[in-house]
Amino acid sequence: MAAIITGDNPGGDNLQELKKVSFDYNYPNDLDLRPGSKLHQKLITRIWNRANESAKHMSSRFTSWREMDKFLTAYKAVDDEEADVLEDDPRKPVSIVFPYSYAIRETLLAYMMAAFFRDPIFRYEGYSPDDVVGAILLEQVIRLHTTKFKAMLNLHTMFSDSFTYGIGVVAPYWKTTSKGDFSGNALRNIDPYMYLPDPNVPADKIQEGEFVGWIRNTNYMDLLTEETNNEDMFNVKYLRNLTHRRTAIRTYDNSDRDKRSGMTRSHNYILNPIDEIPIYIKLIPKEWGLGDKETPEKWLFRLAADSVIITARPADFDHDKFPVAVCAPDFDGYSPAPLSRLEILGGLQGVLDWLFNSHIANVRKAINDMIVYDPYAINSADLRDPKPGKLIRARRPLWGKGGLQNYVQQLQVNDVTRANVADSSWIVQWMQKIGATDDAAMGSLRTGGPERLTAQEFKGTATGAVSRLERIAKVIGLQAMQDIGEFFADHTQQMMDDEMYVRVTGTWSEVLLEEFEQQISRGRMTVSPDDLNVMYDVVVRDGSIPGGNFSDIWLRMFETIASEPNLAQTFDTVKIFKHIARNSGAKNVNEFVRRGGNMQANVQPDANVRQQAAAGNIVPIAS
Repeated sequence: MAAIITGDNPGGDNLQELKKVSFDYNYPNDLDLRPGSKLHQKLITRIWNRANESAKHMSSRFTSWREMDKFLTAYKAVDDEEADVLEDDPRKPVSIVFPYSYAIRETLLAYMMAAFFRDPIFRYEGYSPDDVVGAILLEQVIRLHTTKFKAMLNLHTMFSDSFTYGIGVVAPYWKTTSKGDFSGNALRNIDPYMYLPDPNVPADKIQEGEFVGWIRNTNYMDLLTEETNNEDMFNVKYLRNLTHRRTAIRTYDNSDRDKRSGMTRSHNYILNPIDEIPIYIKLIPKEWGLGDKETPEKWLFRLAADSVIITARPADFDHDKFPVAVCAPDFDGYSPAPLSRLEILGGLQGVLDWLFNSHIANVRKAINDMIVYDPYAINSADLRDPKPGKLIRARRPLWGKGGLQNYVQQLQVNDVTRANVADSSWIVQWMQKIGATDDAAMGSLRTGGPERLTAQEFKGTATGAVSRLERIAKVIGLQAMQDIGEFFADHTQQMMDDEMYVRVTGTWSEVLLEEFEQQISRGRMTVSPDDLNVMYDVVVRDGSIPGGNFSDIWLRMFETIASEPNLAQTFDTVKIFKHIARNSGAKNVNEFVRRGGNMQANVQPDANVRQQAAAGNIVPIAS
């Protein structure tokens, strides 16, 4: 049981307004979920207390996360001194964030995209021979879902959040287009600042917690439209005239991401913003006044504006899990919000910024003339004139006397920060080593002189970098990608109710062509829900990338096997060739395989050929 504290009358500011209106809603299971009713307030208190307790724990990470937001921007807020510098001359440099954390994150993201964004993203295999074809069809259907609803964009955001904040969270759900002509699996990203997990369980074990939820920013019109099309929603009309629509759990947006663009979000009431808390809770219905069941089950609640419940129903998933997946590549197995890779590098990034900016400040100081002069001997206005080729006049008492060098002198300025540039390079190297993103991984190579990078050195360096990145990708595959793959498959089997056309492509296209030859037209076939009722396993990616496994040894082995008859009879040279091609970066080797059967060449003596032809056993190819 999570530690729960009692809130100060959640939604209390809206209670008086809610009592002034009444709408005719039919509530599920004859429950009294009217705003202001005893059951309604009881549920609100229990929901809000859980969400608030989670927010208290998660908010302890916000200060560090905001630092990451600042490190991922290209500028800093200037102080008063630098503001004066810019006002005087906007061309002069001021303090910036040296964007090396950004470069490291980009490298990590590039590798994750190469490792996971292969077609199909999610692969499945059947438990038994009877399930093989159904698993192949399931893979093709989900492939269409991920393309239609652009799941790769959500996965990219999930990866980015995980490297920036330590956790990337998505909620898989069944989505129908606005036209109602297509339904399938989609992903919803959950902002880590808005994430509300059970703080008693680690990030990678949310299914063992009592609840999981998040804060969602929406508006009245969207909720009203959704209520019209969703029989599980109610009470949305009560939100229309509420004064307080934002949650009291925490401020609207705790991040500093908006500072990257210099924009802020509007909280204007005219724009109808509403904070909603969707939350899944394990509960005993009888104890919550929601029925007679005395065994735990999962329920979905949606609390809007801290004061109106707009959904309350059993989750009703066949998989009986919280439909949330968490990506935490640097998890420790214990923390609900572990440190991120960029946070680990945060100290070095701060030093790097200081070295770079102190050098810029010193250079800006050095290029300005610093002069000591006698104002009684030299005309001050002439001396301050910034234009080149200026004339500086002496005061009348010194006319014709000479010796002006005794009355004006420029101070010598030493660049004490000259070594900062070299030190910055040293800091960058350590950030690369710690972040597993060295020059080879970033695509830049050491060059020049007798120390020029050799092919063997490059291969060893690249292999070392790839192995570390593979480790990260394998963790992500076992965490979020496997969970998302299972959610997509389970949701498809449970919620798909219409036939769907899919393309016959990919690794298993030959199997489908053999099994459904009569049902395939122009490379497409119809899949019914019954076709997908199979037992399956999700095939988890191994973390490698196309072209990441250097195949020169495999090439030599292939040449040896192909040239030795005994080895050629023992090993499948075609499969070995396909393996080499995939490791070299080929995305779909099967697209190059000839269709319609393969002819096997058999060399025979001329006499035998004439004899077989005369018997009618063989015919010329042209015939």
